[in-house]
Amino acid sequence: MNARTSKNPVSTLDAATVNRGLRGRVAIAGAATYGCGESPGMDDMTLLARAAHAAVADAGLTMQDIDGLATCSVNSTMWTLPVVEHLGINPTYVDGTMLGGSSFIAHILPAVRALEAGQCNAVLICYGSAQRSATFGRKESQAARRFMDPQPYESPFEPVLPVTAYALAAARHMYEFGTTREQLAEVAVAARGWAQQNPEAFMRDPLSIQDVLNSRPIASPLGVRDCCLVTDGGGAIVLTRADRARDLQQPPVYVLGSATAVWNRQISCMPDFTTTSASQSGAQAFAMAGLTAADMHMAQLYDAFTINTILFLEDLGFCKKGEGGAFVQNGGIAPGGRLAVNTNGGGLSCVHPGMYGIFTLIEGVRQLRGQAGQRQLDRHDTAVCHGNGGTLSSQATAILGTAAAL
Repeated sequence: MNARTSKNPVSTLDAATVNRGLRGRVAIAGAATYGCGESPGMDDMTLLARAAHAAVADAGLTMQDIDGLATCSVNSTMWTLPVVEHLGINPTYVDGTMLGGSSFIAHILPAVRALEAGQCNAVLICYGSAQRSATFGRKESQAARRFMDPQPYESPFEPVLPVTAYALAAARHMYEFGTTREQLAEVAVAARGWAQQNPEAFMRDPLSIQDVLNSRPIASPLGVRDCCLVTDGGGAIVLTRADRARDLQQPPVYVLGSATAVWNRQISCMPDFTTTSASQSGAQAFAMAGLTAADMHMAQLYDAFTINTILFLEDLGFCKKGEGGAFVQNGGIAPGGRLAVNTNGGGLSCVHPGMYGIFTLIEGVRQLRGQAGQRQLDRHDTAVCHGNGGTLSSQATAILGTAAAL
């Protein structure tokens, strides 16, 4: 039973009230990526470590300043332990919570609480994966994941997960609301438009609506261009208390709101394929921040598949349920559109090394600092960064802002 079906649902207002005192108390002081795209010869740990060192240096700190760690991996249940060894740190705060791709956004609120409580002074949230170039084969990796994460109601039918699950959500949205394949394609084309302005993006070739529609079918109604990339890459951010961040070398990016929600693991256990727990995590994060979707200058959303972006635009309050297709139509989220979405090119065109959530935060930080180069937005004081894990299973939302948003 979840918050949408329970007789005593979790109160968004109560949760926001508890956390409201944490608004703006912590800031992101450092952020960096490493090895995005193809990095042959590097493993997960190498990519993580290099991104971590770059983020710490970006903050003007050293690794000896890091006394908090949050990280996870799909390939290791005790990933925090070797990460501590490789980075040579002695953390007084450790979080290894694994919720899939939303994990790194879900790590934020616990880290904020630990910092505010004085348990630690600088928290490193980091990730690395050599999913594209790893010698460990994809079939073996998928088999290992099925062993570690059995799904008893779905696995016996041998679906091609995760794409089969997202195809179900897309098909239902099309049936229930009249969403079209062309509207789904708009999401991919918009992401590519942003990627063409980002030298770090893996795919920058021109992409048209017809190209998406004609792409190789994967799981009806989704084709290959509706699906995220498979790349290598590492990413990391550093959190400190706001008063300390103001004395460091980068403009602070303040954490204004944060929340996580989980309603299911298997998509077959979702009460409604067209509504995700982002409607809960988003509402709580916005309430903590004292802001709404209308106040956001950008949205960095986990776009593992084109349907994700449409679902999250609806569930986070940018448009009503069922209107996501119309919202993205005619370049609505492309450069120059009504809302800047996934300004780095997203998981569809920039980078997607197994889990993408950390990269929504990094792009949000770069935009809020005014450091996004050719793709820099004119208005850049607020951002919503949203992560998705599993098969629409876990959702985590963070509201970030500059000093002007405090």
